[in-house]
Formats: sequence, structure tokens, C-alpha cells
Amino acid sequence: MKQTKTNAIRLLEQNEKPYTLFSYPVSDGKIDGQSVARKINKPEHVVYKTLVAQGKSGAIYVALIPVNEELHLKKLQKVTAEKKVNMLLAKQLHDVTNYVRGGCSPIGMKKPYPTFIDSQAAQLDTIVVNAGKVGLQMELRLSDLVEAANAQFAELTI
Repeated sequence: MKQTKTNAIRLLEQNEKPYTLFSYPVSDGKIDGQSVARKINKPEHVVYKTLVAQGKSGAIYVALIPVNEELHLKKLQKVTAEKKVNMLLAKQLHDVTNYVRGGCSPIGMKKPYPTFIDSQAAQLDTIVVNAGKVGLQMELRLSDLVEAANAQFAELTI
């Protein structure tokens, strides 16, 4: 079966960045990060979920945190210098990113948004993130993710 190429996959290939794909079944409806980590047989601390938030200013921000952690909105507010930050509604996600809930990659979004990776990731060599489609994850070098998403590290979790 031929694998559909997502924007994230195309961008990595254009920039000759190696990655490994992991597909997993979604028919059971379990697409939360912890279930995904189990399905692809990876430890939760290396599998990161992509969260999208909007500041009071209207600016969009992307936060990557381990699947077994929670985003601390006040920490995201601090790093973005926003007075208030709220999670983007699932129904807004596609219009803003070109991705859907459960299939949102930090690479290849509609526009480049300020992207922050939880500082815990700094100790990892490789990281697993969504590849741009529900049921598809990718593992890549952390340095390649930082470059591809133009990301910076910040303390984001509770």
C-alpha cells in the first residue's frame, strides 16, 4: 500500500532530513498521545503531542509537550509575552494549520508559527511527533525538528 505524503513528510524529504514513519490503527478511536505511544511501542517521554494555542493578541503559537504531560498555559503566556493564551478549538485547527485533531504535525503547517518544544526534550537525540495524518507518527533527530519547525525550547509543562 502506497503511503500518502503529508506536508511534513514532503518538507523533510526536500531538506534531506531522515525520519522513520510509524503507522498505527485508529479504528478503536484511541488517538490520544499515551495510546499512540503504546501502539507504536515507544516510551511516552519521547512521543510529543502538538498543541496549538491563540494569544489575546490573535497570534497563533505551537507547543510540543510529552504525551504524558499537560501544557501549563501560564508558562506559554510567559514565553510568548501574551496577557492570555487559550487552546485553539478543534474546529479551528484545520483552517489555521491545514491539519486535523490527532493529525497535527509541527512541521509543514499552513504558515510558520512561533513553536516551542518543552525543555525536557533537550536531552533527547530523537523525538516522535505526528507526521501530519491521524494514524501516522514520525521519529526524527531533535535537531532536525528544531530546524524544520524553527522551534525553540521553553518550560511548558506543569
